[in-house]
Amino acid sequence: MPPIDDIPAGDTALTPDADPLERCQNKIGYRFRDVDLLRNALTHASGADHRLSSNERLEFLGDAILGANVCEILYQRYPSYLEGDLTRIKSIVVSRQTCARISRKLGLEDDLIVGKGMTGSRYPSSVLSDVLEALIAAVFLDGGSEAARNFIHRHVVPEIDEAEEGLGENYKSQLQQLTQREYGSTPTYHLIDEQGPDHSKCFCIAARVSGQQFAPAWGRNKKEAEQRAAANALCQMNDEPPLYDMGTGG
Repeated sequence: MPPIDDIPAGDTALTPDADPLERCQNKIGYRFRDVDLLRNALTHASGADHRLSSNERLEFLGDAILGANVCEILYQRYPSYLEGDLTRIKSIVVSRQTCARISRKLGLEDDLIVGKGMTGSRYPSSVLSDVLEALIAAVFLDGGSEAARNFIHRHVVPEIDEAEEGLGENYKSQLQQLTQREYGSTPTYHLIDEQGPDHSKCFCIAARVSGQQFAPAWGRNKKEAEQRAAANALCQMNDEPPLYDMGTGG
């Protein structure tokens, strides 16, 4: 089997009616020795004969492989960064939104094997995120850790660069960039409560994105409360607990 880097990715010369497994291999730049692994990686539970033939088990493994490789890359690339900074970058890179975006860039939604109920619909981010992680596991099982590492370097490292560039920006700016990119909308901030005398008030504010409200946060002024509310929204959008609790005054 030729190394992953020896096969040009993104070769879409195949016709739309071509075998989706062949088409997918051309897109990702990797040739499988065991194409059944690729088929499983692309098979959503709705399109499987039974759950064990879907990509759920592969997604479980791929999630761990992706996380470990991203951690190693961050550790090597940013020797002066503290644990908190590395964790923030990692949480963005391995998030559902980022993995789904990579899947869309690769055009994996065109190759998914799904049930009739999902045909023709815009697949949710969870489905596209899972198929990327399943694909990483399939490459790992087929070609070993080096093949998986090459795949991640090729398709995921650009997301690391983007996340690192935004590390120094404030939470409100990060949330706005994310929501504009993913949802085509901007977040809004809503006053939930306020306490204390006029000269020393504390404010509780929550961020909303496309109608969804995230965990509110207290601040010593509205600006601080909005920043903390944005931080909570970013955490929850990455399936993590809110950074700031509801303790009065933060």
